[in-house]
Amino acid sequence: MNSQRRVLIIGTGSYLPQRVLTNADLEKMVETSDEWIVTRSGIKERHIARPDEPTSEMCASAARLAIEQSGLSPAELGAIIVATITPDMPLPSTACFVQEKIGAKNAFCFDLQAACSGFLYGLEIARQFVSSGFINSALVIGAEKLSYITDWKDRSTCVLFGDGAGAVVVCAADTAPEKHRRNSRGIMHTVMGSDGALADLLTVPGGGTRTPLTEANIGERLQYIKMNGKEVFKHAVRCMCDAGQQVLDLSGLTINEISCVIPHQANIRIINAIAERFNNCIDKFYINLERVGNMSAASVPVAMDEAVRKGRIKNGDKVLLIVFGGGFTWGAMTIEW
Repeated sequence: MNSQRRVLIIGTGSYLPQRVLTNADLEKMVETSDEWIVTRSGIKERHIARPDEPTSEMCASAARLAIEQSGLSPAELGAIIVATITPDMPLPSTACFVQEKIGAKNAFCFDLQAACSGFLYGLEIARQFVSSGFINSALVIGAEKLSYITDWKDRSTCVLFGDGAGAVVVCAADTAPEKHRRNSRGIMHTVMGSDGALADLLTVPGGGTRTPLTEANIGERLQYIKMNGKEVFKHAVRCMCDAGQQVLDLSGLTINEISCVIPHQANIRIINAIAERFNNCIDKFYINLERVGNMSAASVPVAMDEAVRKGRIKNGDKVLLIVFGGGFTWGAMTIEW
């Protein structure tokens, strides 16, 4: 095990906006069809946040559920980490807004940006803070309002994305509430990687200091997601498979010992290709893609919360997380629940 103190996940929570956008709705917006979308992505519907519903609101809703399940009070949280590419605003961090909304007055707060890999990155950072003894607990959130940066005129990308938030509370095993005291190893091992040479294959090119949005370029729609889908697919499958195998090897596990695999929910063809590489174990994969679409950093924590609450993940189960996102970034993590 790669920690000084065992670090357990003791609470999960998720939130999906009320509005559901179906493929039939998209057929009225762009030149597409339900068959085309389902065949290429596996997605049938996705949730869309209200215009007056910022990312921090979704974060707070998911966080309250995770905190309730954990048995801790908000004041006991040592840190709040929000993984997102769609913050409320550039300054301050969305995590600070969440802190105020949930009353976590003793937490230090920050955001991180690793695209679809962000939640796993945040979870590993939280593990290190807790395992070292720097803090006893942390709230990690993955949340996105991707509808804000989706080009609803681009049929190749607008069918993919949805909004939502997922949260977990991590805690040192020796300070966890009594109901969560258990002998499991908790978060076991993590593998992470990046390749900036491939950054241009999945990007939001406008709005930053490299290409500020101006009256002259606003018509180029640079403030929206741009993606080379074929290249992303190829690299995603390779990187996720490699990371998954690496972390299994580090943990001394085989895929047969894993009870539940939670992959980034980007595309059903990517998920199927990964499952095929791991002994055709698709029955181990928890998949909610058809109902929620690709929610970037929110995908894994929302799926995790659903899996826990449905009994797909139980105490003692070994869980594998695998992610891939823009950057390119990728990673994998093993957890003994």
